[in-house]
Amino acid sequence: MREVKAREIREMTTEELNRKLDELKEELFNLRFQKATGDIDNPMRIRAVKRDIARVQTILRERELAKGGNGR
Repeated sequence: MREVKAREIREMTTEELNRKLDELKEELFNLRFQKATGDIDNPMRIRAVKRDIARVQTILRERELAKGGNGR
């Protein structure tokens, strides 16, 4: 998989973003599991997935704030 660009994320619907976030979290779990067992092919992928998760969460939060929802 490749890194997701912020532009691509902004074009997604909120529902798609929530699905993407779930996929990325599952991928991160699998990568961490591979790292623990010493079976990981590309350890830098963990960093890329973490950044993708942060991008998606940032866009979701921006949308939440734009709607007027405080969320906290």
